[in-house]
Amino acid sequence: MTARLFEPLSLRSLTLRNRIVVSPMCQYSSVDGFANDWHMVHLGSRAVGGAAAVIAEATAVTADGRISPDDLGIWTDAHVAPIVPIFRFIAAQGAIPGMQLAHAGRKASTRAPFKGGGPLPVPEGGWSPILGPSAIPFNAGWQTPLEINRAAIRTVVNAFAAAASRVLEAGGLIVEIHAAHGYLLQEFLSPLSNHREDEYGGTFANRIRLVCEVVEAVRSVWPDRLPLFVRISSTDWVDGGWTIEDSIALAARLKPLGVDVIDCSSGGNAAQAAIPLAPGYQVPFAERVRREAGIATAAVGLITEPGQAEQILASDQADLIVMARELLRDPYWPIHAALQLGHAPEVPPQYRRAY
Repeated sequence: MTARLFEPLSLRSLTLRNRIVVSPMCQYSSVDGFANDWHMVHLGSRAVGGAAAVIAEATAVTADGRISPDDLGIWTDAHVAPIVPIFRFIAAQGAIPGMQLAHAGRKASTRAPFKGGGPLPVPEGGWSPILGPSAIPFNAGWQTPLEINRAAIRTVVNAFAAAASRVLEAGGLIVEIHAAHGYLLQEFLSPLSNHREDEYGGTFANRIRLVCEVVEAVRSVWPDRLPLFVRISSTDWVDGGWTIEDSIALAARLKPLGVDVIDCSSGGNAAQAAIPLAPGYQVPFAERVRREAGIATAAVGLITEPGQAEQILASDQADLIVMARELLRDPYWPIHAALQLGHAPEVPPQYRRAY
């Protein structure tokens, strides 16, 4: 019997060779947003390792929407050319290339984590203003965002759509919209960070408006034959914040707009949130969204063992396993997992002598 982890999954016209997806992981290794050799090796090696899809890191749709000055970007046509050979290599290994599109909102203009993290002042290479739904900083000592106006909202929506068109031009086959981890789109979703009194704030319907508009704009340029993912923070982990029930309602709204997979993460919007980290701690969110909203989900977060991943799928808690740190530690985890689960691994011919 084939392990569920290695069953193919069809999403629109695509067929993923297994259920293992490389999570978008910021590398903070770009200059002016351009991809380079690091991205080729980082992303390409995980395609060689047997993942079904490789999703490039949170990629800024505007220059001021970068998390740090070192972020990957796709806000100009010039950013496309360096991505083309990376996506071509990923596809040549049998994996599906994709990209996560993001705007950092009030968490923009920060240092890369391995450069100290935290806010980056303008004299040291940061920028101002940064944008948010309301003039509420992420944390004490962080820059207070400028409350984004309607004209700037339209600019952001259009930037997501233009970025999706560039992903397609580069050879990408999956787009994921980043609406999680305290970045701009989640900032609009959460009542902790959205205190607006216009049509983008207050009620649940108003707070989800921007995410829906971005999805609609992206889907309008993203071919019907290709899948669209949305990553959400399933909960803020704070009383009075965004909840799993909100996430289920949002997912149900996004499905008819053309979203195929909800990538169920959590947290990131409240600096003081107490997150109960444990193996598979976010899996119940993927299970509830899948069951109650009737949409495919991806489970992510401290999933490290093949048996653990297999059980998540076998018990219908999710449709995909999205992995980050474990694939940093072992790019060939899919091959090793196949061997452990008694499945014939897909090993590149250049490496077969090792197996």
